[in-house]
Amino acid sequence: MAPGPIWTPLIPSSFDAETVAKFGQDTPMGRMGQPSEVAPAYLFLASDDASYITGQVIHVNGGEIVNG
Repeated sequence: MAPGPIWTPLIPSSFDAETVAKFGQDTPMGRMGQPSEVAPAYLFLASDDASYITGQVIHVNGGEIVNG
């Protein structure tokens, strides 16, 4: 998994107020992701449905990979 900026309760305690206010705004979607948006990808990879998937990186990052 290669998640982008994902909001967690640790963000406000880890960064200054200005950084928190802008957190995720530089993604093509213009916002931070939520844990509920990345969790399904983790669940899929842990399921039997992903049994033939190996060595892949799944980018759940609001489109950041598009910009390289």
